[in-house]
Amino acid sequence: MQIGFVGLGRMGGNMVKRLQRAGHACVVFDLSAENVASCVSAGATAATSVADVLARLDPPGAIWLMLPAALVDRTINGLRPHLRRGDIVIDGGNSCWRDDVRRAKDLSSDGIEYVDVGVSGGVWGLEYGYCQMVGGSDAAVARVAPILATLAPGASQAPPTPGRDDSRSTAHEGWLHTGPAGAGHFVKMVHNGIEYGMMAAYAEGLNILRHANVGKGEQTIDAETAPVRDPELYQYDLDVAEISEVWRRGSVIRSWLLDLTAQAMAQDHTLDGFAGNVADSGEGRWTVEAAIAEGVPADVLTAALFARFSSRGRAGFANKVLSAMRLGFGGHIERPHAG
Repeated sequence: MQIGFVGLGRMGGNMVKRLQRAGHACVVFDLSAENVASCVSAGATAATSVADVLARLDPPGAIWLMLPAALVDRTINGLRPHLRRGDIVIDGGNSCWRDDVRRAKDLSSDGIEYVDVGVSGGVWGLEYGYCQMVGGSDAAVARVAPILATLAPGASQAPPTPGRDDSRSTAHEGWLHTGPAGAGHFVKMVHNGIEYGMMAAYAEGLNILRHANVGKGEQTIDAETAPVRDPELYQYDLDVAEISEVWRRGSVIRSWLLDLTAQAMAQDHTLDGFAGNVADSGEGRWTVEAAIAEGVPADVLTAALFARFSSRGRAGFANKVLSAMRLGFGGHIERPHAG
């Protein structure tokens, strides 16, 4: 199948290469000439602009945008004069589902289809494939199904689920049409919210293990500091990297995220190469907003999101306010703390 691809970064470029290996014809564009050249070396055809990508596609065509969410509307607006009835615009980035609903409605007035694809797989997707959560009309999704199937990991990437009827959908292949416009990114949004919670659980648990020797330190005895109770019970110098490694084998918390954690600590035992400023790209926030709108609890996901805010120094002023109040009501003086 012929498809246009705009955005050839960490994921987009590898997606094009995976498609080219399977015999699809990709027309590509990126602001980075190096990224374009890399895809051309894999057999893709280079375009000189986003509009030129579309011009090189036989009508009706499909053009996949693999861009930061903030650039999608601008790119679609630039494409709009060149889009033809029956063309399909695919957003494979991490857009908010609200924007998908708006875009689909707007484009449909000119007979243009819009498909949103939540993509998970990261930099490993070239080899293992990409899990895809897809929103859009039945007709549009059916047209691009060959592309989705090629990008997907395939049924062999996981053992069959006992008792499951695989004829019900394509979920066992690693891609799923989840509903109309916005449904793909809505599912991916919650996927990423869960990811925040899982990552936070690993991080917090390993941090408790790392500080299990706190009883060996000098115990501060004053009115301001809660002492370590039973310091003789906190005398363990635990090798967190080795614990991560052993957990990978047979434990109920083994996962790909744990694999990556163990790999990182094998290369940098104490992770001194990281500052610990953890970004969030939006999906965690939107997940919490959806939980509020739906009136459902999301305690873990919300806490994980706020922990990321704290990691970037956003708690500094709040902590100063706390210190000021403690000084005011009880004359409590701040004490230095261990890192």
